[in-house]
Amino acid sequence: MKRVNTVLCIAFAGLFFFGGCTLAPKYTRPDLPIPEEWPTGSSYNDALVSANAASVVDMPWKEVFPDARLQRVIDMALEGNRDLRIAVLNVERARALYGVQRAELLPTIEATGRGSVRQVPADLSGVNRIVRPEEYSVNLGLTSWEIDFFGRIRSLKDAALEQYLASEQARRSARILLVSGIANAYFSLAADQETLKLALSTIETQQAVYDLIKKRFDVGVSPELDLRQAQTRVDAARADAAFYTRKVAQDRNALDLLVGTRVPDDLFPEDLDSIVPPADIVAGLPSEVLLRRPDIMQAENLLRAANANIGAARAALFPRISLTASLGTASADLSRLFGSGQGVWEFTPKAVLPIFDARAWAALDVVKAEREILKAQYEKAVQTAFREVADALAIGGTIEEQFAAQKSFTEAVADTYRLSNLRYEKGIDSFLGVLDAQRSLYAAQQALISTRLACLSARITFYAILGGGDETPDTSR
Repeated sequence: MKRVNTVLCIAFAGLFFFGGCTLAPKYTRPDLPIPEEWPTGSSYNDALVSANAASVVDMPWKEVFPDARLQRVIDMALEGNRDLRIAVLNVERARALYGVQRAELLPTIEATGRGSVRQVPADLSGVNRIVRPEEYSVNLGLTSWEIDFFGRIRSLKDAALEQYLASEQARRSARILLVSGIANAYFSLAADQETLKLALSTIETQQAVYDLIKKRFDVGVSPELDLRQAQTRVDAARADAAFYTRKVAQDRNALDLLVGTRVPDDLFPEDLDSIVPPADIVAGLPSEVLLRRPDIMQAENLLRAANANIGAARAALFPRISLTASLGTASADLSRLFGSGQGVWEFTPKAVLPIFDARAWAALDVVKAEREILKAQYEKAVQTAFREVADALAIGGTIEEQFAAQKSFTEAVADTYRLSNLRYEKGIDSFLGVLDAQRSLYAAQQALISTRLACLSARITFYAILGGGDETPDTSR
């Protein structure tokens, strides 16, 4: 018994001494294949780039989207969106798998009790009579516990940990995409609502013009051409009203799907003016912003997991040492099972030394190739993130000027329409000039709404591509 205890103590000491050993290569983060600075020039707004500015990852999303109704819709989505729920469940699954792999480092200890009674015929018993031998035993032991001398199990545990962390980053990405997707859908709905109002207003205006020309036509003052031209504008506005009525309904349906439940009518926006705009966001240095994006962190976690898998594949080329041991008591009489002198024990160490296994070497080549693939994917993710931020900076550097120009253009077209209408009423100009001015004004007003939506969407894009914001506690988990 004393010898068994000594052996077990040595085995446990070996576990903790050699448990820190691993054959995985030392991980080094790849160099970033991007410029150190954001692009600058006439296409970019340098005010959006600040090395000292706090990154959006440090801003709660409620500071980015201060509108109260929008915040309520986003809160509903964070609780009810099914894609986000799946992402959360994937994290729980990865966490459980990590727990399973980590438990491989520890022995599995089982208690077993056994009892048997059998009958042996007289001609087989050796004593010329029927015998009924009995056997009872109680044991406490471990079975095939691998002592991780070369870090195979530890490397697999590290790989499982990185997979779990990668799933957590995937959940963060899903959350950021959901918040930005809700905001985009909300503002798109508001823009379509505003365009619908414009179409309905245009119908009223054009109908009034049509009625006036109809009266003049009836008394022979206006030609039929003017009447038909006025009718075309009424019909065109009616078609647009029907189109945007459908668009508003579809926008509401899309928002309901993103939220995961029916959004109350009082939370829908009336137009863009009814929504508090998103906050302005600036970009910091690439090393301070891009590496904190969850998709890049996820790519790096997967790269780390591949690095750990190399350690497991290398360890598979070395001997595996496992231990089976048990300690207990046995007796042919149940009443003497726990009596003095009934102790039994078994100690069976086992070592397996690979001599020739081509699969092990091929597996090592596979995991090395996988690491290089994931390294390239990580670098591509960084490059893609840099391009997205650069594009957003280009939009931010030009969209405000475009909006100002479109607003000035719309005002000029409105004046043109007013003057053309006055000239027509005084008989100086034909109705064709009024018709062209009406058409130009309507198109300019629609373009102004679209440009304003693009300005707001640019801010939402900045929130998403810079890594989202600080997360509030997730009460749904």
